[in-house]
Amino acid sequence: MKSLSIFALVGILCFSACADKNKTILIKNTLDFDRSVETVELTAELLNVPTLETLGIKDADDETLQITQLVDYDGDGTMDVLLFQPKIKANTEKKYEIVNINPDDNPKTEVYCYSRFVPERTDDYAWENNRVAFRIFGPDAQYRAENNLPQPTLSSGVDAWLKRVEYPIINKWYKKNAEKGKSYHKDSGEGLDNFHVGISRGVGGIAVKRDTSFYYSKNFKTWKTITIGPIRTSFQVTYEDWDADGNIIKESKTISLDYGNNLSKFETHISGTDIISAGITLHEKDGEVTSNMNEAWTSYWQPHGDSELGTAIVTTKDYLQSFEKYDTESKDESNAYAHLNIINGKTVYYAGFGWAKSGQFSTEKEWQDYLSQFSKQINTPLEVRLTE
Repeated sequence: MKSLSIFALVGILCFSACADKNKTILIKNTLDFDRSVETVELTAELLNVPTLETLGIKDADDETLQITQLVDYDGDGTMDVLLFQPKIKANTEKKYEIVNINPDDNPKTEVYCYSRFVPERTDDYAWENNRVAFRIFGPDAQYRAENNLPQPTLSSGVDAWLKRVEYPIINKWYKKNAEKGKSYHKDSGEGLDNFHVGISRGVGGIAVKRDTSFYYSKNFKTWKTITIGPIRTSFQVTYEDWDADGNIIKESKTISLDYGNNLSKFETHISGTDIISAGITLHEKDGEVTSNMNEAWTSYWQPHGDSELGTAIVTTKDYLQSFEKYDTESKDESNAYAHLNIINGKTVYYAGFGWAKSGQFSTEKEWQDYLSQFSKQINTPLEVRLTE
């Protein structure tokens, strides 16, 4: 029997150790403030692994497992991304280990980022995280409006649900609204729906401008939930083709909302126009519109009930063309618009709100400071590198 040389034995041991060694990613924050509620998407290609299903992420300093979420975007049964939210100090970088774990070993947490189709109130689609909630309106609500039936809604605007608790409220509020003598239009300590949309753009609905007129789609036609979880909820909606002064517009969009964020991400796929206009309603026109071209955001801060409310559109500089305050006497048609370029068939923007009564923002300046920081984050994403 031949014996192994000392060099061969060392080589085998080294190969075995290297095979078991965890991969490491380095995440770099190049901005001058700490970042903790930004979502990093890790793919199998980036990590150089065959699958994401058995992976966890561990802080390289204190070895704590991070909260993660797997997402299958295309519905083919294979997970496309692994999500997590690192905590990175200003102008620093931090290492995280990619480890093999039993999925049951992942940290347990609430499904804060939640969305669903709501057939019990005609056919809303509602979504929320630990800070805000929204809804849009479907084809049955449109049919009811067009045929003078009960519970009508004809609008492609985005409704804001003003919550002031971290835990999920969508299912609770819809159930409450179905009970006699109760309504989500009244605040019983968790917040309420007192945000009027009508035919306005609400918080992030789109329009197409032709000359001095704005044209809108009707309600969404189809829906598909992509994911819910501790870090992100995401879904897709499509619309019937619609007419903008003789131009046929084809529209679909993916909407997502991440933990800790006040703004939903709208990735809108569209044809029939080179520019769309994402809007926020001006309601009674008693508030203040402020726009920042350099940071690519527009905001409306207004009195709202017994409190104050900020709404906003934020985008990246490549999509932004201009801003416009459109003021008209026509009911619900006054909006602050961000005119956005269509690039390779799509545009991306973020829309949302901050309600002073929630305790998240107490002044207009605090709200605008948040928008400024958010803009810097999306224009300068965290840098992720596999270091092995």
